[in-house]
Amino acid sequence: MILIDKALEKLQLEGKPIRVGMIGAGFMAAGTALEIIKYRQGITIVGIANRNTDRAKIAYNQAGITDITIAPTQEEVEAAIQQNKPFVTENAMLLCRSKNIDVILEMTGHVEYGANVAMEAIKNKKHFVSFSAELFGTLGSILKHYADEQDVIFTLADGDQPVVEMNLYRFVKGMGVKPVLCGNIKGLHDPYRNPTTQEGFAKKWLQNTGMVTSFADGSKISFEQAVVANATGMGVGKRGMYGPTYMGAQISEAVNWYPTEQLLEGNGIVDYVVGATPGPGIYILGTIDDPVQKHYLNLYKMGEGPLYCFYTPFHLCHFEVPNTIARAVIFNDTALAPIGKPCVDVIATAKKDLVAGEVLDGIGGYATYGLCENYDTARNENILPLGLAEGCTLKRDIKKDEVISFTDVEIPAGRLVDKLWKEQVEKYNEI
Repeated sequence: MILIDKALEKLQLEGKPIRVGMIGAGFMAAGTALEIIKYRQGITIVGIANRNTDRAKIAYNQAGITDITIAPTQEEVEAAIQQNKPFVTENAMLLCRSKNIDVILEMTGHVEYGANVAMEAIKNKKHFVSFSAELFGTLGSILKHYADEQDVIFTLADGDQPVVEMNLYRFVKGMGVKPVLCGNIKGLHDPYRNPTTQEGFAKKWLQNTGMVTSFADGSKISFEQAVVANATGMGVGKRGMYGPTYMGAQISEAVNWYPTEQLLEGNGIVDYVVGATPGPGIYILGTIDDPVQKHYLNLYKMGEGPLYCFYTPFHLCHFEVPNTIARAVIFNDTALAPIGKPCVDVIATAKKDLVAGEVLDGIGGYATYGLCENYDTARNENILPLGLAEGCTLKRDIKKDEVISFTDVEIPAGRLVDKLWKEQVEKYNEI
């Protein structure tokens, strides 16, 4: 941020702000629009695409902009940008194809829709910044491959826990300390929560019911930790992660909560804890062999080792999204993206007894929740990724807490996510 603010200030003074096309106008998107429009130099949101343009207008209104153009065609989009007129449109592809937009900011959280947007943005050589761990946790490796071919940045956005973890991971690693666990602090985990149980919370905070359900049932944290694993080469210690509960405990005590021997072997693991403070932050457990550096760490109140806990006590969601945009455009820096073959997958698991013929609903619904599993295990067992589950029809009855395989479902025809998933599997020589 220390470098970013000055770099953005320079763009503002030069009259060359980064031009962002934002896709989505939900709770986080509206907050991001407000942050960029009112409080950030050197970045501008030139247009917002949303299937409901009234929601897109509200996002602009919240930021104090009331003079808004409706742009249903490519020509009208280009004209609005050239005339510095904020616009809304139903067609996200117009933003992806615009010659006057530098970055596509995708804020929908929907895997199929996000995949279509990502592919169109990449095809048109646009940097792609997304707030969707669900998209990255399902198709991140293949989408990053396409982005690399076009020499554009493909990155998850800062502010949500995965990139906050990645920022701290890079800091810790840069000191010569080996990160062996990337962790996420949760306040609640109940895999059987559903949109009915979470309706009141969603209304209180003006959020999408399905999204807040995915927070509670563990699907969201599974996607978040999967993308961190795929960006670092880490795995999970067991299916579903350890996820211990330590209500009110200080996160510095996390050095005692996981199998030390397992952490010190291999590439490390991703995991989480429920109830620790300060939340809702993130933490990295690291180790170092150098006896002199260990002496210094002990002096600095980090303990005697072999594990040391580093943490960030907060994540500020939409406040931090503009930092990722600046890092991508100005510094050609990826905040978080897969490094190659997936390491961890998020697998579909029955939230209740399911019956043959039932059509699975989406992430944060009534039918399924997500669990992290090491990718090779998930593929060897042919398990259905949660990011592909929506719209699939069950061929047989599934018991509560049973994982769902590809052989258990009929996949809807014509979806881009399935095509990309197959490409991703084949690229990395899997089944």
